[in-house]
Amino acid sequence: MAGAATVALSTKEKLERARVASAVLAQLSTQEKNRLLLQIADALEAGGANILRANEEDIKRSGLFGAMRDRLLMTLGRISEMANAVREVAALPDPVNEVLEEWTRPNGLRIRKVRVPLGVVGIVYESRPNVTVDAAMLALKAGNAVVLRGGKEAALSNQALAEIMAQVPGVPAGAVQLLDSSTRDTVQELIRARGLVDVVIPRGGAALISYVMEHAVVPVIETGAGNCHIFVDEAADLEMANRIVLNAKTQRPSVCNAAEKLLVHSRIAAAFAAPIVRQLIEAGVEVRGDSESRLLAPGVKIATEEDWDEEYLRLCIAVRVVSSLDEAIEHINRHSTRHSEVIVTSNEANARKFLSLVDSAAVYWNASTRFTDGGEFGFGAEMGVSTQKLHCRGPFALRELTSTKYQIIGTGQIRS
Repeated sequence: MAGAATVALSTKEKLERARVASAVLAQLSTQEKNRLLLQIADALEAGGANILRANEEDIKRSGLFGAMRDRLLMTLGRISEMANAVREVAALPDPVNEVLEEWTRPNGLRIRKVRVPLGVVGIVYESRPNVTVDAAMLALKAGNAVVLRGGKEAALSNQALAEIMAQVPGVPAGAVQLLDSSTRDTVQELIRARGLVDVVIPRGGAALISYVMEHAVVPVIETGAGNCHIFVDEAADLEMANRIVLNAKTQRPSVCNAAEKLLVHSRIAAAFAAPIVRQLIEAGVEVRGDSESRLLAPGVKIATEEDWDEEYLRLCIAVRVVSSLDEAIEHINRHSTRHSEVIVTSNEANARKFLSLVDSAAVYWNASTRFTDGGEFGFGAEMGVSTQKLHCRGPFALRELTSTKYQIIGTGQIRS
């Protein structure tokens, strides 16, 4: 069987192959899909040397450094993590053919609502090669063919990964397709391929997501940029707040669920601002802030109005002092990308108001934003974090890669 990235096919031909493969995948049993996933996991580990060689060349060519280089970097440990994530997905319940509702009408018609695969899922993403595996394994488990259009920085890594998966015996030809990342034309072809592609998922920075949303003809599940906020309330345990802020900002700053903004209640700002800013700076974080935070904490740089809307994706955070819970909620709802927000407080009434009124996909009380992740929510790997409200919201994985259909069983009924 030909590998996903080795056949010299046009984008349209690859999409047509994926459409044919989707019909085959939809008929596979749970046992057959799980067996393929376990073989893929083994093949990824066995192909580790080839993956690392390809990734090393990508790293050399990219010129990236810091957090962006880390997003691209593959290691044996990360390959093992990817393989284990595939095994975890294999162990998850299969959503396909799950009966959601069933009832009988007075005329005797039996109506059943069941989950079915979406069909062909396209994903447009940037320089994280692990997404190549995450997207493919979730799509396959949910009975879908997947069309991958990664970033040019990870072209060789993605090619190595896609070929390994596509060449596993039993994976239907065309089930894993990798598009050319050297030209934006392939993005346009993918997102305008109505009739061949059932849904497109953009996963990456705000510019990529906006481009896909503005130009797509195919339905889109929007994954969100993460301008995530932490609000430290006047009733907060300040030691807890320290731990949460440092974890949310520094544990992995290049991901969408890292904290980018810190709001501090004015009544505890004098006690909290200087120590947390000092710890952030010691951890290598650039701290920007409003005039009040700059008065309270040495080392805070001036934050411009644009800072409040920016997703940094690096060791940078902006701090603002607010006078009330209501001001914090208003600020978040105005500037947030609707991804993940936190309140740190021991006041249950304040927490419940925050949980209720902050309009984001994931809203936390006394926990780090870093938990907005399919694996941490118990879904296994994820396709992304949706910040829109239609079809799915928050981390989405297997169930959200299905649609529904109605099956109606009669005994000859006709409508009068």
